[in-house]
Amino acid sequence: MRGDLPSKKKIAFPISPDLEKYLSRHGNKIDIALQYEDLLRYQESIPLLDLDQKDTLWRSVFYNEIDFEEISKELKMIYAFLKTDGDVEVMQHLSIARIDFCTFGNTHPFRIRIINRLNDNYDHFYIKKVDANRVYGLELENLISPNRFDYFINHTTLIEEHIAGIPGDDFMKKNLDDNPFNQIRMAKEFIKFNERCFVRLLGDMRAYNYVVDITPDIEGSQFRIRAIDFDQQSYEGRKSFYLPQYFKDNNPLIFLGIKHMKPEAVKQYQMEERSLIAHRVKNSRDRLNELFKVMVEDTLSFPDKIEQLKRGLIKHHKNDAFAKCQSMGEIVRTNFILLLQKDFKQSIVL
Repeated sequence: MRGDLPSKKKIAFPISPDLEKYLSRHGNKIDIALQYEDLLRYQESIPLLDLDQKDTLWRSVFYNEIDFEEISKELKMIYAFLKTDGDVEVMQHLSIARIDFCTFGNTHPFRIRIINRLNDNYDHFYIKKVDANRVYGLELENLISPNRFDYFINHTTLIEEHIAGIPGDDFMKKNLDDNPFNQIRMAKEFIKFNERCFVRLLGDMRAYNYVVDITPDIEGSQFRIRAIDFDQQSYEGRKSFYLPQYFKDNNPLIFLGIKHMKPEAVKQYQMEERSLIAHRVKNSRDRLNELFKVMVEDTLSFPDKIEQLKRGLIKHHKNDAFAKCQSMGEIVRTNFILLLQKDFKQSIVL
């Protein structure tokens, strides 16, 4: 069974009072005037084309002069929170170069391009509709993955910094024709990414929902796959949906693994990644316990999806530990418990 498509359009769930308190305690809540709906007041838009003059499915939006002046001031304030802990002195050197609106996806994000006039360097960040699944996904990414980035909620608005990297689909079109050493590293990183997604139950990792960060090394390059879409954190019912290996547009990376790796090497890399995740879990134990205390009581999906995922994981792990789970939060927590007990079953076979 492939995991290519969600069962139907993702439903956004609101932030619960307990989750809002958790985010406030840990500095992920800010209170400013600008809300997502304010950015919808644009007067016109034009398609945003890439360097090859192809439609990106983003649209650059334009506001009247008064609205843009007000919005720009608030956006620069948000950027100050993201980059300098709210130090507004940097704002005098910043200007808003462009605001783009995404016409697809669940959160319909706005992407803000901001320029530092001192050196003409630019950066991006995003304004999105808030969604509880996504917020839990962001928290788990910061706590148990090798990656960290900043985000805030502002009432019903979600603010995220930009995650740099080559989009997965572009990476596979342009970067796979490399020497065998680098190809092995690419395949290895996909195996580890596949493991990270399955442990924390992050779904829908099709190629355009992650980026690849390339770091030149002494010999060859290092590759890091980073998720950029967290809407499908523990929402769907199909177990395969949480395994990137089942999405056909990831096949080029799978084929590299088949070409270069023996099953013993795959198992070794899986065990390495599980050990790293377990180490991060232990280092973040207090905060994870606090997060799961909120998450197990929260509504992140529907009863039929919860039951379907329970059955799938019971069969996969050959373990009845999921049988009593009543929420997606309980299922995710149980997955982590099995990991710590070293009773987590292999997720990929090449």
